[in-house]
Amino acid sequence: MEMPDYQPRQPPVDAVRAGYWRRNRRLTLALLGVWTLVSFVLVYFARDLSFSFFGWPFGFWVASQGALIVYCLIVAYYAYAMRKMDEEFKMPVADEA
Repeated sequence: MEMPDYQPRQPPVDAVRAGYWRRNRRLTLALLGVWTLVSFVLVYFARDLSFSFFGWPFGFWVASQGALIVYCLIVAYYAYAMRKMDEEFKMPVADEA
């Protein structure tokens, strides 16, 4: 009796795609949680920081400048994590023109 050549099974494309989107949603929800924390929770408690910073209340600086920095960091991290995830799952990347 002849044995057929053994070839390792590749996971179905649908399973790979489902894993990709599961991790994508998880990342998006985590970053959305950080955004919510910075936008609402941190700003709400920033008014308790009542000392002057460059002539303005420190809560103002936390709410306006600090939040913008965190938003930029969220976008940069999302781009980095998605590029890494695309490479891991071997998803096609759109051509950069």
